[in-house]
Amino acid sequence: MSGNRQRTLVVCGHGMVAQRFLEELMAQAPVPYQSIIVFNGESRPAYNRIQLSALLSGDADEDSLTLKPDDWFASHGIQVHHGEPVRSINRRERTVTTMTGRSQRYDTLVLATGSRPGQLGLPGEDLDGVRYFRDINDTRTLIKQSETRQRAVVVGGGFLGLEAAAGLHRRGVAVTVLHRSNYLLNRQLDAVGGQLLAEALDRKGLNILTATAPLQLLGRNRVRAVQLSDQTLISTDLVVIATGIVPNRELAEAAGLDCGRGIRVNPQLRTSDPDIYALGECCELDNETFGLVEPGYQQARILARVLAENTDAARWAPSVIATRLKISDVPVFSCGQQAPDEATESLIFRDFDTGSYSHLLVRENRLVGVVLIGSTSQGPWYQELITDRTDIAEIRAQLPFGKPFCEAAA
Repeated sequence: MSGNRQRTLVVCGHGMVAQRFLEELMAQAPVPYQSIIVFNGESRPAYNRIQLSALLSGDADEDSLTLKPDDWFASHGIQVHHGEPVRSINRRERTVTTMTGRSQRYDTLVLATGSRPGQLGLPGEDLDGVRYFRDINDTRTLIKQSETRQRAVVVGGGFLGLEAAAGLHRRGVAVTVLHRSNYLLNRQLDAVGGQLLAEALDRKGLNILTATAPLQLLGRNRVRAVQLSDQTLISTDLVVIATGIVPNRELAEAAGLDCGRGIRVNPQLRTSDPDIYALGECCELDNETFGLVEPGYQQARILARVLAENTDAARWAPSVIATRLKISDVPVFSCGQQAPDEATESLIFRDFDTGSYSHLLVRENRLVGVVLIGSTSQGPWYQELITDRTDIAEIRAQLPFGKPFCEAAA
């Protein structure tokens, strides 16, 4: 390779994690690439997907979701091609070819292809009125359909399904939520917390059905009903499926990269090809994939260092990640272990006047998990205790009441 030739970085995908990676790379000195080119599968620049629920509920507009204005990319010399996803990778020639037929050489390739909604494989899933809630186009469609459709069934009681349900309900749609597990947010909450959340949402007008699964979706051309596994029929005008995600690994797989459920990477986010990296929802490390944005942000920071410093000293490993959200104005916080086992002790506090609930899990005088419903202001402090593995022996009795009580008792 000629020493005078410009080094080129190509990024496939332009979601939140890809944008954070670009920002982290621009913060390095010097930036190790003279040419940075982004191929974005969507028709608009990177936007805040976390705020799609606010857009659906009418609490945000599309412009407020944009992460960086066009002049940010121009000022950093970054070319972004919107609506032009990469369709193939030629590893031998170190080129990518886009859906428009454009061929682009790279020295380093970063795959940030994200994920897609998981499908249920149900009869009737292809009917008109069956939607997903994953990107801005899904959100636009749901907003439009909420103007004419009066009833909706949301399949999935995870945070994405509950946010879709809350947003549609705010727009005047009668919503029923179907959740296969025995309680809502079963990956983030314990059974009591999930039940309390269901009761709170039920009081706000959502119909919550747990331990329930759809058998098929009924209708001739447009969905008209959902048949449950117990043969119950629920009439509906709209079905939203929010039952998980599938990493977009197909581009990497077709190029011969090592893939499992996602694109396999090492702690430097390097794939089985030393010139290709992957991060965010499309990647897999030690048989684990990552559906939240915070791990992707951590990966972006590490990858920027790896590329800028040309070092393997920077390593990424999964850390304790908190889930913080508000569903129909009900705050929820979860971090670490959410369900007790034979090695943990539970410290539980409930305020029946406010409906707040706190479940702290302790192992060997260290906090290992927390579930909060209603009052969540102490969540970040609990997360610190978990991450730092703080010995809580001296504040154990005051711990369920939060940091101020613990400091007063010290």
